[in-house]
Amino acid sequence: MDTEKQEEREESLFTKSIKIATVVSLYWVVSISLVFLNKYLLSNDEIKLDAPLFITWFQCVVTIILCWICSIVAKFFPNIVSFPEFKIDIKVSREVLPLSFVFVMMITFNNLTLKYVDVSFYYIGRSLTTVFNVICTYLILGQTTSFKALFCCAIIIGGFLLGVDQEKVSGSLSYMGVFFGITASLCVALNAIFTKRILPAVNNNVWRLALYNNINGCVIFLPLIALAGEIPVIYRFDHITSPLFWGVMLAAGVAGFAIGYVTGLQIQFTSPLTHNISGTAKACAQTVMGSIWFQETRSVMWWFSNMVVLFGSFLYTIVKRSEMKQAQKNAETQKTRK
Repeated sequence: MDTEKQEEREESLFTKSIKIATVVSLYWVVSISLVFLNKYLLSNDEIKLDAPLFITWFQCVVTIILCWICSIVAKFFPNIVSFPEFKIDIKVSREVLPLSFVFVMMITFNNLTLKYVDVSFYYIGRSLTTVFNVICTYLILGQTTSFKALFCCAIIIGGFLLGVDQEKVSGSLSYMGVFFGITASLCVALNAIFTKRILPAVNNNVWRLALYNNINGCVIFLPLIALAGEIPVIYRFDHITSPLFWGVMLAAGVAGFAIGYVTGLQIQFTSPLTHNISGTAKACAQTVMGSIWFQETRSVMWWFSNMVVLFGSFLYTIVKRSEMKQAQKNAETQKTRK
């Protein structure tokens, strides 16, 4: 009997390990694919469509359509698929609107960063998210950060500055790309804070929030596309009827929708800490893949700057996790004393 129980435990552990490995791999594939697909759309010489707002708008449209499809599937197969009803409430849409403006800026500046920098430099360009998260948390929420966490942020800033310097030395530095990367980092941090505030308006349902964000985003993008002068660019676009172009556009839209699902899935099967570690490791792999794919030659110091940012981000995750555990332990101790 003991042998049978041990075999069952071993089999259960093996099955769980396979599931975790599959989910983490899926997250890596979707996340890296999204970056490469957007890079292709935004700066490939064959396409030459200088309309980043239109490309981002189309991805929002794809997300809305996929939300609608998922809601229908969930009605017929509720035991297999769990998804909220596709229902639009104007009042809720207005409540979500402030977040939607931040959301639009976030995805726009993310894509503009990719337009002007190499895939290999994308992680460095967007590496200040953690730093801005600390700053915005203090300025908006009034929450202070420990010295250990601030020290981790200092490491990240040092790695970022070194990376920018080495990108300049290599002759491939784009000041526009760096600016958009910094702005995107700020918007990602603001998006996280606003999301926490707005979630109660959609009954704390992430998918409902994604639906309202993308619907609002589609409306917000339209005047921006016109003001940016992208309509004549789209009209004169040579590959507007190309199946390859629309295939890549659709694939990027699907990947943009899927990244939200696989992120939640990875956190569910592992933990927030493991998710952050996985994201850091994925960024490292993405950087290496970008260098190989685009045949880029980088200096030792350039690679060192990446390692500094990765180390600082990893260390910050560990420190915050430790502080959260300690805070929880203190709360439980106080509750026991009462």
